[in-house]
Amino acid sequence: MASHDPRVPERRRAVLRYLLEQAAADFADRPFIRFGDGSAVSYGAFKRQVEQAAAGLAALGVKQGDTVTVWLPNGTELIRLWFAINWLGATYVPINVAYRGGLLAHVIANAGSRVIVVSVDLVGRLADIDTAELATCVVVGGGAAPVAGLRMLAAETALAGDPLAIPPLERPIEPWDLQSIVYTSGTTGRSKGVASSYAHLAHMSGPQSFYMLDRGDCVLLYLPLFHIGGTLPVYAMLMRGGTIGLAGEFTTEGFWPAVRSTGATFVILLGVMTGFIAKRPPSPGDRDHPLRKVMMIPLDDGWRDFGDRFGVDVWTLFNMTELNVPIVSRANPPKAGTCGRLRPGVDARIVDEHDCEVPDGTVGELIVRADAPWALNSGYHKDPEATARAWRNGWFHTGDAFSRDAEGDYFFVDRIKDAIRRRGENISSFEVEAEILAHPAVRECAVVAVPSESSEDEVLAVVSPVPGQPIDPAELLTFLRPRLAHFMLPRYIRVLPDLPKTPTQKVEKYVLRRAGLAGDAWDREQAGVRIAREKIRG
Repeated sequence: MASHDPRVPERRRAVLRYLLEQAAADFADRPFIRFGDGSAVSYGAFKRQVEQAAAGLAALGVKQGDTVTVWLPNGTELIRLWFAINWLGATYVPINVAYRGGLLAHVIANAGSRVIVVSVDLVGRLADIDTAELATCVVVGGGAAPVAGLRMLAAETALAGDPLAIPPLERPIEPWDLQSIVYTSGTTGRSKGVASSYAHLAHMSGPQSFYMLDRGDCVLLYLPLFHIGGTLPVYAMLMRGGTIGLAGEFTTEGFWPAVRSTGATFVILLGVMTGFIAKRPPSPGDRDHPLRKVMMIPLDDGWRDFGDRFGVDVWTLFNMTELNVPIVSRANPPKAGTCGRLRPGVDARIVDEHDCEVPDGTVGELIVRADAPWALNSGYHKDPEATARAWRNGWFHTGDAFSRDAEGDYFFVDRIKDAIRRRGENISSFEVEAEILAHPAVRECAVVAVPSESSEDEVLAVVSPVPGQPIDPAELLTFLRPRLAHFMLPRYIRVLPDLPKTPTQKVEKYVLRRAGLAGDAWDREQAGVRIAREKIRG
């Protein structure tokens, strides 16, 4: 039944199916997606495409409450599949296109889907793993070699169903129903699937978090749709009746042409993206573009010069897949390094290791809660222990170190949890270590972050050898390349006889971080080894 609690958004204002139905009815000809060549797909046309895909999925047996896994690069087809899955009341489970090996097997098993939709360029990776409950593989982009145990279907026919054949919903889709499971990097174990309701995504994308967006905006989308950074702006535009700009991957040279061709008014820039754009030589056309709003994460030291040069207003924020943008800045925030202030509807504390609040100006862990049901994550999928750890004492524990000043501005300090962030991707040291330990010459290893020359982190792997089996760093990297995503591959490898340990035999990672490269680390870039991201067709 519908909720009478005013803090829970109504179905029509939160649930994807009803949002798309309303948008297609109210402004069928308005562009929903605009491309780099200036062409566009309207809300009305996109709804029809979504219904065709939903009919195809329903014919494959997908029903309300099921999970469906999608393994595609950014593009219209990925958004269409996401919307089609939710149209049926099923749960959308996107996978990072860089996943392979043990990490891929873990995510597929955890999702529990019977149907996967996958790029033809990725199908071969399924042949190398246990595919768990998967029964049907729908391939986008051409024919693929069969995978044992899976029924292989071409997307061109399987996802071109008759909308009139879509069975009715068993019940209305509610705001608290599961909308997606998005996998985040594990820190003390395997990657965890963040369970998100429609209400959670609506709170995250709504007017109290992204208050600077309205119906007239076009959001240029660069962040991957298997992360919340890509999902969130799509939902924000759907809720407002705005437009999404798709113009391929981010490049410094292609950024401003993409802004102009899509008519983009808003973009999220992460990490080094801001610096790459700012370092381009000044041009008479620096303000000749439609862009007016930039979300810069983190707030770059040169943000004010960036805003003045390009004629844009700048915001920043703090968010996680599990949260709902609890901290967001005003336009052109006056304090260097701030993440902003708490927005309405959320509460936060900065606490010590015992969850006791610390004074302003003191560094501690940021913990968060909301004043509305379903406004934050619904836990970790099939992982009650991790859910309980994260939600202890009734607050969600971010694992991030923050401080707060007397005026209520929040400042990110460091990551408490043992994760690494490299070029916009979160990396689990646990998962990298697991693959390194599979090498027969490695006795023990630890993976830590070291500073990058540009921004964020680089990956340092410190290994000790099995007695009598020397470790060749170049050969170890060759061993890891088919086992890890490109962004997870260590740049630096140090070989030590033994790793430093506590009296209880836990590796002292802080010692390794403090030592850093220590002058004897092998650097794959200096060795001339280049790691390129694979081009995946959608």
